[in-house]
Amino acid sequence: MKGFKLAYLATADARGHLMRAQLLTHALRADGASVDVLTTSDEGVDFLARFGIEATVLSRHYAVQFDTHQNMLRGATDANVANYVFRPTRMWRDIWRLRPVLRDADLVINDSFHPALLCMGCLPGWRRKVVHVYGASLRHALETNFSGRVPGLLSGLFHRVVALQINASLARLEHDFCYADEASGGATFRLPTPVAIAAPAEAEPGATPRAAVYLNPHFRDSALADALTAGLEGAGVSAQLVGEGYAGRGAWRAQDPDWVHGAAVSDLIVSAPGMAALSVALVYRRPIVLVLTEQPEQQSNAARAAALGLAHRVVVWRGDAAAFSAEVQQAGIELLAQARTAAGQRCGAGDGHSIARARLNSWVSVLQQLAAGRRRT
Repeated sequence: MKGFKLAYLATADARGHLMRAQLLTHALRADGASVDVLTTSDEGVDFLARFGIEATVLSRHYAVQFDTHQNMLRGATDANVANYVFRPTRMWRDIWRLRPVLRDADLVINDSFHPALLCMGCLPGWRRKVVHVYGASLRHALETNFSGRVPGLLSGLFHRVVALQINASLARLEHDFCYADEASGGATFRLPTPVAIAAPAEAEPGATPRAAVYLNPHFRDSALADALTAGLEGAGVSAQLVGEGYAGRGAWRAQDPDWVHGAAVSDLIVSAPGMAALSVALVYRRPIVLVLTEQPEQQSNAARAAALGLAHRVVVWRGDAAAFSAEVQQAGIELLAQARTAAGQRCGAGDGHSIARARLNSWVSVLQQLAAGRRRT
């Protein structure tokens, strides 16, 4: 991609968007592209810096709202988004700031559904440069956000408006943890979720089982953290604990750039069912305990994990620490008893290192194709 200039806007609501941004930015730069990265919070800037990516904040006004257990607060989110979209000093100010970015770039990547680029991506003069990146389950959750909450006519209108905005852009890169290969349907490309390339390593025979735990920053309830670690201890598992909401609490760390490498050689992964965590479990064939919340797209992901036969167990926090700890302990014991190769998975095969590299290469190839097409027009 030598000579191509890209801008990448990754929302900081969850770190999966930022993780994908840093993976693709490094891969695109290695291929010769120039990539500028923007995000939506100071914490997002700090997270990207840990991976060697310098980013700037577009604005701090747009964000999905969550409680301390990563349950999405629909009413608060609706209010925040409406406040962002309809106040001239917010979204329209950001659009003004993004004008020179679109002017100078060959492509502008919107990961995931930032309203300013949703708007710009359907308007003449800008739409032919915007590429939306999103998980398949996230698009469905966005389009059906008001289903069952407002009259059907209004929810249907919202669905159509959002779909129109998304489909008007130059291209859509839809990803899923279990898409095996790149596929294209017109300007919509279906790609496997990118995963960090972990160095091949062998587990130490006879060592204490290890779990790689990642909880995104919306998990902040200390009772949940304590019950989780107690459950893993009860299962005889030592844990690599990463979670910004628990930084400084016991062995918890805010961030760990080597978390994927640790997960790839772990005996067990523990995380909410985001695309990134499920992709790591699938690619590196590790069983996973899914901490399920009321986040709609993650509920969809958990259902897909079950349908696809991914080795996993689901635990749910209901406010009872003892019950949750027992659930985690039982889940860990059952998964550790299964084969480390997670027999029964029906997608993903071969060496995880090679699969992860192929996934990244497929993204670089598609973006190169789109950038080259833009240069020819």
